[in-house]
Amino acid sequence: MSVGAEISLKDYLKKYFGFDRFKGNQEAIIRSLLTGHDTFVVLPTGGGKSLCYQLPSLITEGTAIVISPLIALMKNQVDAMRGFSSDEGVAHFLNSSLSKTQMQKVKEDVLNKKTKLLYVAPESLTKEDNVDFLKQANIAFYAIDEAHCISEWGHDFRPEYRRIRPMVDSIGRAPIIALTATATPKVQHDIQKNLGILDAQVFKSSFNRPNLYYEVRPKKNATKEIIKFIKNNPGKSGIVYCLSRKKVEELAETLKVNGIKALPYHAGMDSATRTNTQDKFLMEDIDVIVATIAFGMGIDKPDIRFVIHYNIPKSLEAYYQETGRAGRDDGEGKCIAFYTYKDIQKLEKFMQGKPINEQEIGKQLLLETTAYAESSVCRRRQLLHYFGEEYHEQNCQNCDNCLHPKEQFEGKEYLVKVLKAVQVVKEKFKHDHIANFLAGETTNTVKSYGHDNLEFFGAGKDYDADFWKTVIRRAMVKGLLDKDIINYGLLRLSDRGREYLDNPYSIMISKDHDYDHYDDNEGGQEDTRKRGTVDNELLSILKDLRKKVAKEHNLPPFIIFQDFSLEDMAIQYPVSIDEMNNIAGVGTGKAQKYGEPFINLIKDYVAEKDIIRAQDMVVKSVVNKSGLKVSIIQSIDRQMPLEDIAKSKGLEMTDLLDEIESIVQSGTKLNLDYYIDQVIDEEKQEDIYEYFLEEAETESVKEAIEELGEDEYSEEDIRLMRIKFFSEYGN
Repeated sequence: MSVGAEISLKDYLKKYFGFDRFKGNQEAIIRSLLTGHDTFVVLPTGGGKSLCYQLPSLITEGTAIVISPLIALMKNQVDAMRGFSSDEGVAHFLNSSLSKTQMQKVKEDVLNKKTKLLYVAPESLTKEDNVDFLKQANIAFYAIDEAHCISEWGHDFRPEYRRIRPMVDSIGRAPIIALTATATPKVQHDIQKNLGILDAQVFKSSFNRPNLYYEVRPKKNATKEIIKFIKNNPGKSGIVYCLSRKKVEELAETLKVNGIKALPYHAGMDSATRTNTQDKFLMEDIDVIVATIAFGMGIDKPDIRFVIHYNIPKSLEAYYQETGRAGRDDGEGKCIAFYTYKDIQKLEKFMQGKPINEQEIGKQLLLETTAYAESSVCRRRQLLHYFGEEYHEQNCQNCDNCLHPKEQFEGKEYLVKVLKAVQVVKEKFKHDHIANFLAGETTNTVKSYGHDNLEFFGAGKDYDADFWKTVIRRAMVKGLLDKDIINYGLLRLSDRGREYLDNPYSIMISKDHDYDHYDDNEGGQEDTRKRGTVDNELLSILKDLRKKVAKEHNLPPFIIFQDFSLEDMAIQYPVSIDEMNNIAGVGTGKAQKYGEPFINLIKDYVAEKDIIRAQDMVVKSVVNKSGLKVSIIQSIDRQMPLEDIAKSKGLEMTDLLDEIESIVQSGTKLNLDYYIDQVIDEEKQEDIYEYFLEEAETESVKEAIEELGEDEYSEEDIRLMRIKFFSEYGN
């Protein structure tokens, strides 16, 4: 594997790749491989890992075998390599996506020594005919890309990766280079041991990416915050990661209707769609990809300017790997994660049913992630420490905790109370129960176990349950409490926790964020009534206008717009029909029917008061087309009995009526006559209808029952007739 002395490595680098100099350890890594040594490389994303095997493959005899986990990644790398050569046969991939003819062409080029790089999936190496074919080839070396997939402690463990060494031995031994962008010391040892390269030359570059900005935000109005961020960074490329495929599709759709060029990407899509989406991202036909972790491994786009995590990942390695896709050109890279502890609990539930050792590993990784998310110390220092690297600067000047330090308080007294509470309830309850018990909240569970009668009940009643949940998590992160794996989630004192009770010491707890807030916003419209401060002067003027419009139409004012809709107008200042459509409880029909005078009034008010409207206050929401509301509308159109609709959707009747009211209040007309005529006699219908048309001052069901008499009219009767009334007059 020697290189001709007359040409230096730098000359080859210039000849094939057009670069004048190597980056970091690249030259030393290449020399190690060229001299026949097994080589282990830990190089952060953007450090130029692929060049470490691409360049040697071009200047040595034989074919280099690159074992890679993703078909999309292989295709990108092959396209890139073919760009450096006039012969298309210089690089190929061998996987299940190839036709028989294509497969034959690959084999011919390899055996004719045209191919310098052959990308294969580990699954392909298990097929006997592929092994027989590769035995005939002249193999220069094996490159194991994304080598962290080998380790059970890695963030993307793949069992087939642990069988690579026996596969290599059956084909024929050659030097091995294993490469990864993330590896803790434990993962690194596991990789080397599994591949049988413990004596490999190891090259480990710094994990510090000074150009990346790290921030963790509480998950509150996350969708709105993401839209605001992207709109403030127009034309920049970015990735938004979500935990579920459903959320990926919903969020991508929401971004699109808000004028952002975005597409979804997840493993449930067919390969042609995924490839097309990835190509559009690379070609800048779209700015943003919303994806599960299925996207991004090996993505060769240097100018990704932001990576947003809608859900916190299951490990810090995954987080580092995914954020590492930003700013690979050493330019700007903003890494923002939205965090709620409920996402951690979701990830814990996903682990149920897995082998105990896998659950133990997963639990440990999640603890590290929780500690990172809730910590008040420098994010960069935490990440580097996780990968076994020390960071000596006191302030990195490029993370939220360094730029905006959180206030902290002494936690010793509170931690002791938490540990005692766990003991008092015999270490048989989860963290929610402990938090409620300490806060003195008589929940059904607390009462059913008689814990409200215990002397220690309410020992922390000066604080609410959310405060105690924060303290409990701190106790877990510090190793004072353990979660029982077999009896899922039950809290137990660790040995360290028992020692702490005997001899407490100072542990600081961050005061800042409410990380228990949860904004899953699954495709529904967010509650705009809580978005900002109501302009009371404008609200008063809008109410006067509503009275006037109501008189003109001979209708009760609440039919025109309900109070919460006016409040939202007094927060958002809509000045067009499009903007009016986004007001709570106002759909297209209602905006068209009654919106114009309100828009004109608000327009004049904004001009007169010289109000600067926040352009990003309005986030257009998307009807969840695959979800509940559309399904209910379709069922009503088919005149299904409401009991049957409720049963098919797993809803109580009151919950179904809530959904129907929401649909009607947003401006959709529904005809429930077919059902109402069956369950309410005609005279009662007329009485309720007349009440809402002529007597009612508000839409309150309670007031209607008091006026009409609860013995005669049920709440369900009133609600059904109110829906009919709103649908006919309001929409």
